[in-house]
Amino acid sequence: MSLLSVDKLRIEFPSRHGTAVSVKDVSFTLEKGEILGLVGESGAGKSTIGNGIINLLSAPGRVAGGKIILDGEPIQGLEGEAMRQIRGSRIGFIFQDPMTSLNPLLTIGTQLMETVIATRNTDENTARARALELLDAVGIPEPELRLAQYPHQFSGGMRQRVVIAIALAGDPELIIADEPTTALDVSVQNQVLELIRKLCKERDVGCILVTHDMGVIANTTDRVAVLYQGEMVECGDTMDILERPQHPYTRSLISAVPRSDIKLHRFPQVDYIEKADCKPIDIKNHWLGVKEDFGSFDHDKLLQVENLNLRFVTQNAFLEKNRRYVQAIDNVSFHVKEGETFGLVGESGSGKSTTARVIAGLYAPQSGNVIFAGQNMGQMSEKQRRPLRREIQMVFQNPYSSLNARMTVADIIAEPIHFHDLADSAMQTRQIVNDLLDHVGLGAAAGRRYPHEFSGGQRQRISIARALATRPRFLICDEPTSALDVSVQAQILNLLKDLQDELGLTMLFISHDLPVIRQMCDRIAVMKQGAIVEINDTDTLFSNPQDPYTQNLIDVMPHLDHLSREGLELETVA
Repeated sequence: MSLLSVDKLRIEFPSRHGTAVSVKDVSFTLEKGEILGLVGESGAGKSTIGNGIINLLSAPGRVAGGKIILDGEPIQGLEGEAMRQIRGSRIGFIFQDPMTSLNPLLTIGTQLMETVIATRNTDENTARARALELLDAVGIPEPELRLAQYPHQFSGGMRQRVVIAIALAGDPELIIADEPTTALDVSVQNQVLELIRKLCKERDVGCILVTHDMGVIANTTDRVAVLYQGEMVECGDTMDILERPQHPYTRSLISAVPRSDIKLHRFPQVDYIEKADCKPIDIKNHWLGVKEDFGSFDHDKLLQVENLNLRFVTQNAFLEKNRRYVQAIDNVSFHVKEGETFGLVGESGSGKSTTARVIAGLYAPQSGNVIFAGQNMGQMSEKQRRPLRREIQMVFQNPYSSLNARMTVADIIAEPIHFHDLADSAMQTRQIVNDLLDHVGLGAAAGRRYPHEFSGGQRQRISIARALATRPRFLICDEPTSALDVSVQAQILNLLKDLQDELGLTMLFISHDLPVIRQMCDRIAVMKQGAIVEINDTDTLFSNPQDPYTQNLIDVMPHLDHLSREGLELETVA
């Protein structure tokens, strides 16, 4: 008997405009100790299947047909207390966005302990011991200290590890992992996936792994199911699917995975995605192509970071001697040449994003200098720094949380234009916004809509358009594609490459995805515990890494380089 059997599952979302069918007659089985991967585009129905199994569909979503059988027991249609008895104790769920699944008002310890108590019916002391054990198991250092901290005091990757610990708290027989490694760097990702593999093998726990990372699929799953527009187009042994894909959609997905062995000029792109009607722009004669003249400076050092230091208080106290700190940036120095793409890689909490935020002026360092175009930003007043702030813009990791949900897309993009007084009239502002939307591939009509009406990849395009609205010279990209599937990722990264060529942008690119870094960057700095351990050009760093930490990062990264990609040319899916 299979641990889980899903037969002809159909999930619908009724509305006044009709009924949208998100999952169409999907069937599969999962055995004890087996890991089944669900892969496909955003909107393919991967997460919807997981939510449907444990009855967590957002209203008005409903399971309209099919059977869901857990270890011989039908569970479709269960509600209220009957389903609560299954969630947590029999089925653990790892959600994609840790910030929305953690309560910001409760400590990590409180949230872990209440889950242990609810699922295992233990006392508080036993629950605390179990919480410490879980934090240690998912690789969080100093678990005693971390128990008393709140979610906002954790990095994105560490929050994801806490969510995984909560999912494991009840010793479930089935785990549904919805993009569990999206925000994790390669070493922690490898650690988490190894933990899931070990759990499945030693305790006969079944796992449904939802992911857009084909490298994770290749290195983790026993079988894989490929979904396209709510239908299962292919299912079978993982290596059989990856080496001999039968469906053109599967071949397109595999071909779009970034390579880590060689550098390509452009990312292979799945060409079936619907494109907006956009008019071309002559950048050389357009407002976007105009650049400020900063006078003479060393173009080999457009940006210089010198001996940067920053620490955060982790435990406050009235007396200085009783306070505890974490050194987020430890004497960091590097420079970025004009026109190049400089990469920052390292584990979660290594200081990558913090360094970027200091450069952007969002954090003030304890010591050190940030010099842009020959001007020391730390020695300037806010009024003097304002023109330079306009030249340095940032694309954040989570496009949804960095866009104002109450503003239209046109107003979001127009805001920096108004702030820096860059347009002469409302008509010119509107034209600039329309041109930006055209240039990032969304079309001017998108300006009338709101962020929630767009997919993740489209929202990231909006973020890029807003960053370009000030005509920046330096663009900071902080994990811009971490939550995107491979084909949308290829679109966004090709867009950034095109914009760099057309606008002469210089980029600081931060990512935990080493194959993406391999394709995007000219030089790379590797960070560990707030310090830089190695800087080198991309080819040298990947072919001959010097620092043991860099060697380990490259060794554990998931990839498909061992597979032959011959014959996986892109095809249009009807």
